[in-house]
Amino acid sequence: MSSAYPYAPATTVRLTVGQAVVRFLAAQHSERDGKERRLIAGMFGIFGHGNVAGVGQALLENAVTCADDPDVAPMPYWLMRNEQGGVHAAAGFAKETRRRQTLAVTTSIGPGATNMVTGAALATTNRLPVLLLPSDQFATRYPDPVLQQLEDPRSLDVSVNDAFKPVSRSWDRINRPEQLMPSLLNAMRVLTDPAETGAVTICLPQDVQAEAYDWPVEFFDKRVWHIGRPQADPAALARAVEAIRTAQRPLLIAGGGVIYADGAQALRDFATATGIPVADTQSGKGAINFDHESSVGGVGATGNSAANCLAAQADLIIGVGTRYSDFTTASHTAFARPDVRFVNVNVQAFDAAKLSATMVVGDARDTLDALRAGLEGWRTDDGYRAEVARLRQEWDAVVEQCYHRDHSPLPAQTEVFGALNEALAERDVIINAAGSMPGDLQCLWRASSPDQYHLEYAYSTMGYEIPAALGVRLAMGPDDDRNVVTVVGDGSYQMLPMELATIAAEGLKVIVVLLQNHGFASIGALSESVGSQRFGTKYRMRNDSTGRLDGAQVPLDLAANAESWGLKVLRCNGIADFRSHLRTALDGDEAVVLYIETDLLGPNPPGSSWWDVPVAEVSALESTQAARAAYEQGKRAQRHHL
Repeated sequence: MSSAYPYAPATTVRLTVGQAVVRFLAAQHSERDGKERRLIAGMFGIFGHGNVAGVGQALLENAVTCADDPDVAPMPYWLMRNEQGGVHAAAGFAKETRRRQTLAVTTSIGPGATNMVTGAALATTNRLPVLLLPSDQFATRYPDPVLQQLEDPRSLDVSVNDAFKPVSRSWDRINRPEQLMPSLLNAMRVLTDPAETGAVTICLPQDVQAEAYDWPVEFFDKRVWHIGRPQADPAALARAVEAIRTAQRPLLIAGGGVIYADGAQALRDFATATGIPVADTQSGKGAINFDHESSVGGVGATGNSAANCLAAQADLIIGVGTRYSDFTTASHTAFARPDVRFVNVNVQAFDAAKLSATMVVGDARDTLDALRAGLEGWRTDDGYRAEVARLRQEWDAVVEQCYHRDHSPLPAQTEVFGALNEALAERDVIINAAGSMPGDLQCLWRASSPDQYHLEYAYSTMGYEIPAALGVRLAMGPDDDRNVVTVVGDGSYQMLPMELATIAAEGLKVIVVLLQNHGFASIGALSESVGSQRFGTKYRMRNDSTGRLDGAQVPLDLAANAESWGLKVLRCNGIADFRSHLRTALDGDEAVVLYIETDLLGPNPPGSSWWDVPVAEVSALESTQAARAAYEQGKRAQRHHL
């Protein structure tokens, strides 16, 4: 089947839908602050019957013809090993480019498509643009049900791809070729919208992908999507300035929005001028350099004692580019003063309105500059700044202790982080996601630039670390000599290690630090704290006498497994050995896995906050009864900010 576009033949080009997708995406660009970039820098994919003859054929044709046709821009293609990994890599790519660029991911129908759902949720939760192109069942419904089709008797129009709707910022299904034009144009709008961005899903029925259509040639013209800087309303700025001027103990919390807006220098200038201390979220770490006199580090459930002490006594919280996750607010216990007020600067009104704040909807960089101008001549008092300096100094001593514990017989993972923090250059990148590591890193890591700290903790997805490193490395380009170091625990590693093969195949320099402690450190500690005695959190053989998984350690050899994917592996016997091998890896030019065993039980940094994880209200176990009493005590500090 085909449709004729009502234009003269000279103004159309006949292509399949798959070919049109590739040609259109290759012509899209973004621009911010006068710098233009390719918007969709390439495509990950795994081919199956749903896309091999559609988008897959189009990618091949693009690769063959673009060298001879100046009107056809190339669309780089990378073979991933797992569809979820491809989305994580795209998200890592987008984060590294500060949402100026991203990647597309093509999959077959059925399991190939649904493998991407977790990645879509991660991207949308983290406000990162990714373009997902899952194949779909036949639009004509002739072969019904087709292989891997999920039949829903409530509606024959439902497919597994409907699962993407709640985890996407934009979702569409292309049942006719001409629907592709408004759909792709809308997709580019969402991908480049700083307030509304996230996963964009366009479902492509496999028969429609191969269908030809006469497309208007201007559909494939180069387009530049301008990423603006929304300006705050002057009246809102005036209200925020007045709130700050009347505060005695203000605290600013920097979120990822500061970094995405290239607002790091504006934040540093604001802090220098006003003397207001600056805490950070996982996404905002590095927005202010750790050695700035106003920098107090991570705040909230995984924050440090300096930031949390200031948060508890603050009479004004200035949230800039943060969505106030429950870790940032310590489940609404961090900001303890009864009279505490909030000023929120955010490009999205949804976030600016949180905690009953004075809302300032606008670009973080420009708004910080405007607030600094409005506060000219105002500064926090000497006593408050002296208190900030003292708290910073006290916490710095704790960091030194955690980084150099000399713990035995196995090192604490904080010692590994210390070695990394001291070895990485200012603009090298460290990547991490789920488990106990993000908590230790937010507490301890001394970030010297907004480029250095790459944590995914909005969706806290195990398995993100290795694919994200692939995406970050690709985003840097071949001429960038910075190091990409991804840190992954044995639990996360076992979730999604296969993109190591992609890293090897592409010859990319990525350093993977693989920590083996034979269990789930984070959930084990949480289990113990809620009275569940670390049940089911260690890698153990089934014990015939107890019937539980509390026998001998499972004989995992993750170093050998990592080596089997095609990477060089260096086994590290203790911290001194790790430091030596790390230096070798940083100075080298190939991908390396540094394998080290660490103590499952820590020790970890001292806690200074609370997190709401409900404990069983009734139990026959004394451990659970005690945990419930502690939980009820913690909840007494919880509040709504109205």
